[in-house]
Amino acid sequence: MTLLITLIPLFPLLGFLVLGLGFRSVPKKLTSLIGPGTILLSFILSLIIFFNFRQFAGSPVQHLFSWLRIGPLDIPFAFLIDPLSLLMLLVVTGVGFLIHLYSVGYMKDDPGYNRFFAYMNLFVFFMLLLVLGANYLIMFIGWEGVGLCSYLLIGFWFKNQAFNNAAKKAFIMNRIGDLGFLLGMFLLFTTFDSLSFDRVFTLAKSMPVGNPVIVAITMLLFIGAIGKSAQIPLYTWLPDAMAGPTPVSALIHAATMVTAGVYMIARSNILYVLAPATMAVIGITGLATALFAASIAIFQNDIKKILAYSTISQLGYMFVGLSVGAFTGAMFHLTTHAFFKALLFLGAGSVIHALGGEQDIRNMGGLRTRLPKTYWTFLIGTIAIAGIPPLSGFFSKDEILLHLFGHSFPMWLLAVIGSLMTAFYMFRLLYLTFFRNFRGTEDQIHHLHESPPVMTTPLIILAALAALGGLLNIPEIFNGGSWLSVFLAPVFADAASLAAPPVTISPGAEWLLMAVTLTGVIVMVFWAWTRFVKRQPELLPDSAKRPFLVNLLSKKYYIDELYDHIIVKPILWLSRFFHEVVEIRFIDRFVNGVGNMVVWTGNTVRYIQTGNVGFYMFMMILGVILILFLNILI
Repeated sequence: MTLLITLIPLFPLLGFLVLGLGFRSVPKKLTSLIGPGTILLSFILSLIIFFNFRQFAGSPVQHLFSWLRIGPLDIPFAFLIDPLSLLMLLVVTGVGFLIHLYSVGYMKDDPGYNRFFAYMNLFVFFMLLLVLGANYLIMFIGWEGVGLCSYLLIGFWFKNQAFNNAAKKAFIMNRIGDLGFLLGMFLLFTTFDSLSFDRVFTLAKSMPVGNPVIVAITMLLFIGAIGKSAQIPLYTWLPDAMAGPTPVSALIHAATMVTAGVYMIARSNILYVLAPATMAVIGITGLATALFAASIAIFQNDIKKILAYSTISQLGYMFVGLSVGAFTGAMFHLTTHAFFKALLFLGAGSVIHALGGEQDIRNMGGLRTRLPKTYWTFLIGTIAIAGIPPLSGFFSKDEILLHLFGHSFPMWLLAVIGSLMTAFYMFRLLYLTFFRNFRGTEDQIHHLHESPPVMTTPLIILAALAALGGLLNIPEIFNGGSWLSVFLAPVFADAASLAAPPVTISPGAEWLLMAVTLTGVIVMVFWAWTRFVKRQPELLPDSAKRPFLVNLLSKKYYIDELYDHIIVKPILWLSRFFHEVVEIRFIDRFVNGVGNMVVWTGNTVRYIQTGNVGFYMFMMILGVILILFLNILI
């Protein structure tokens, strides 16, 4: 079994090496097999491990070799196989394979085809390293690796400077968060003399709730999660990440990179339960992000950016769930979100592919008859993310909302408002894209066509997963067995024993809460229908006069402009000041002055070398007299 576990991340790494080293010589057909094939092999191995995971119950940590041993620092290269890592393995490799398969059709005419799959394979390798690592250092390697690959993939079309800027923005903002993660690891090691999960969590259990050191550690780790999972204030990189090819958006936003922060906190559940102050900060940050991003998405017109802000909002929900101890609920929503958000992004890619690169939903419309497979699968994804039963998003969102109601009514109410906004902007997107008349150009009408089977097959599979994914954790109120809760219970057992017992909610109250939320969602769906389908939608151009609130939301609260004025421009001014004043006028002048002084001294002193022996004798005698005179004085 240890060999099989090692092969899971090794296959994508081998794919990267083959395609990366031979990207100019490997035939496209072979790339089409190697790229998705390596991820498929990893998924098959993950399934084998999943069905035999009980073998690891006694020894979940698989030591591969001794890695770092310096003084008290002893870090083995080891993988952790438990229910949480298995769930992430299946999500990363399963959804990752479907995205790779879709990419075969989407990227077939791109000149960087081989390079694209090399980067994608490397991305999956680092993500698997992140979720398999048995200590924080291996997790951090994967954490940094996916950051690097996101930079490469966002800026994949590097001849466009705007795309390069988006890649740099993602890289820099992630480094800000990663600094917090790194400092958290330093503090972990100084506190526990280890970075291994088993030792850190075992020692942490004996520490009191609210210990300042634990609070500091969890806060620093959460800063890392803020950067990676695009929470306020480090979220602005993610909408700009749409510069990359659409499969990249699906891979980053659905199953891999942005969910790393949620996974890290769920993995560190014992530490966070011991830090109520940090949990409160996570709750406030997650709730603010969920509402903030959802409100921005309502008035966006770029099909991919709407989904990007939707991702930020849904990640906020996951963090809110984590903040109230709903670790299983957060992981459940992470899983269902991977299904329907990957489906929505790939569906958007199918639309963009059919329209020859058009991404503005104001120039779409009437596509449901021209792209039937894309429409029906996109509809399923929209219903799932809106939280309408019996699709998966309903069950995962409801579990988080139920925990929120038991924890804090205001938090529950704000989260419900966020859900209503989600339903509105997603159905707005659906209606403007697929209903009424086509608003594009004549050339686009002639170009319209359904995507090939290699692209629509992943859409159909993801639609099935988005529809049926709720079966993973059907609650007792629906006579379900809450399978995922039972499966993940061993991972969160210690945290559950340390946390306060959850508030019990009667079945009648639970039915009422679901009815209230569902009623609000249905109202939003019909309001969007009335607004964008029943009557001709008013699609104001960017230059038209709009109400202040509409303009504020469409301009994303001017946060990018604010960051540009208070952070970017001052830093650029400071860098120019140091270059033009400090470096050129002082440092360069000093260094050049030293050089000029040496040259001047050499040019002056060389005249002493006259070649006259009498002069040399005179100087020697003068030197002796000077030495004697100095000795007398001293």
